[in-house]
Amino acid sequence: MAERAVFFLSDQTGVTAETLGHSLITQFAGQEFRQTTLPFIDSEDKAREAVVTINEAGKEGALEPVVFSTLVQPELRAIVKESRGLHLDIFDAFLKPLSDEFDELPTYASGGAHGMSDIDAYMKRIEATNFALANDDGGISRNYDVADVILIGVSRSGKTPTCLYLALQYGVYAANYPLTDDELETGELPSFLVQQKHKLFGLSIAPERLRQIRKERRPLGSYSSAQQVRFELREAAKIFRRYKIPYVDTTKFSIEEISSRILDSTGVERRVRP
Repeated sequence: MAERAVFFLSDQTGVTAETLGHSLITQFAGQEFRQTTLPFIDSEDKAREAVVTINEAGKEGALEPVVFSTLVQPELRAIVKESRGLHLDIFDAFLKPLSDEFDELPTYASGGAHGMSDIDAYMKRIEATNFALANDDGGISRNYDVADVILIGVSRSGKTPTCLYLALQYGVYAANYPLTDDELETGELPSFLVQQKHKLFGLSIAPERLRQIRKERRPLGSYSSAQQVRFELREAAKIFRRYKIPYVDTTKFSIEEISSRILDSTGVERRVRP
């Protein structure tokens, strides 16, 4: 099957265009995509360069490109629309209805969603990230009294990236603790975790996926063996049930989805809104 070129265009980092565009195209399992992000298109010259890049991709493939754009400036959006393909312009879709509803013209100011306009929110993210790093894998500080949530699970089940995402995106103070052989063999959590049981949330994962991840990190020894992986996951599940700890299977979920499920299940409030 031929690949269809998909472009994410932005006058900033491209994160918004990527997130929305990727969420939409993943609904079409019968298609194959070649995805390219073109960020920081903030001048007419860069917009015309993007047109050339998109048109070249259209010539190379039998299928027309798809372009997701979050360009703010109307003149830059007009230039980009000269390129081949299906154009899905997020600002075209939403600015006019919002302008009519608010009875106000948009400012067309770039970077408002990702800039430093809200210093307080920015600092909350930085503080939460520092907390996550200091309390990673049962880190030395173990300042669990301050934590909003404490993730527990076996090694490589997704605890660290989830904590960092919660911190960077929402300013949530997320710590994590790896279940070791001591906990897995006895079925008991250490007392300092039991005292914080209301903050605990478990992460699980399919054995096959966990083996794959561990083999990439440490292919030799029992760490990535099928027997060890099955043992750890089985005993971790027993601990979750014994202590009535809510948990999620991370196998088929993105970091964004895992984080959203944690916040929904625990009721932890977002200190910062994206």
